[in-house]
Amino acid sequence: MPHKYLDQGAGFIGASSSYEESDTVIIGAPMDYTVSFRPGTRMGPGSIRSVSEGIEEYSFYLDKDLSELKYCDLGDILLPFGNVEASLHAIQETVSSILAAGKSPLTLGGEHLITYPIVKAFAQQGYDNLTVIQFDAHADLRTDYMGVDNSHATVMRKVAEIVGSPNVFQLGIRSGTKEEFDYGNKETNFFPEDIVSPLNQVIEKIGERPVYITVDIDVVDPAFAPGTGTPEPGGCTSTELIKALHRLSELNVVGFDLVEVSPMMDVGDCTSLLGAKLTREALLSFFNKCD
Repeated sequence: MPHKYLDQGAGFIGASSSYEESDTVIIGAPMDYTVSFRPGTRMGPGSIRSVSEGIEEYSFYLDKDLSELKYCDLGDILLPFGNVEASLHAIQETVSSILAAGKSPLTLGGEHLITYPIVKAFAQQGYDNLTVIQFDAHADLRTDYMGVDNSHATVMRKVAEIVGSPNVFQLGIRSGTKEEFDYGNKETNFFPEDIVSPLNQVIEKIGERPVYITVDIDVVDPAFAPGTGTPEPGGCTSTELIKALHRLSELNVVGFDLVEVSPMMDVGDCTSLLGAKLTREALLSFFNKCD
């Protein structure tokens, strides 16, 4: 068990299995050191866990129940506040140890930069042909943000450097610089604004390759998810995102993260509740070993 960096707290609903018997492991990465607008995503993992008690373990969409799964919640990774490099190292080492034990990681953020060390951990564990699917309002393809290369605004450019830009699929993008859009249109599989109509093409192109999915909650229109640090009007509905995750269950998903939930900016916990529901649907869609 990767206990070196972990602080056990209240767990996600239904996470009652031991680490040893679990197929899937939930961890929190409460990091928001490089956010460029409104901070507070470090509190996202705790808030998602807390409100998860307000949703059911049963998904009527899938006719599946969390009681069918063997998963645990190890709590939050202990991160040295303000130290970006050391925090990225702690995240990578924690995820790498989970993968080495033959388990699937589901990570709650935290800012989007946490996806970078997670993908590095997959590469470290031999996932050479990994494909990454990003749901996001922002392209996150900058080479640097105000002279800093490790930023939530550069995360997908850094991911592309690890897995190769043709193995990056970006859905729902509706914000970025002209240079980012030019890079995305030329180098990645780039689908501005829409998250639904590209899915047939995405699934067919990826095939049987292992897939990592990263969901930035701001892909959803702020009318449905105001609790995020960089809200961008014009996004998808919460229902569309849930249905998109269900469609991707056809793929060989090996890991998942949900990032950028900021409880300080939320209204009535609706964004955290959406985060909890997306987490439940991800668990049942991608990591149900009982099918």
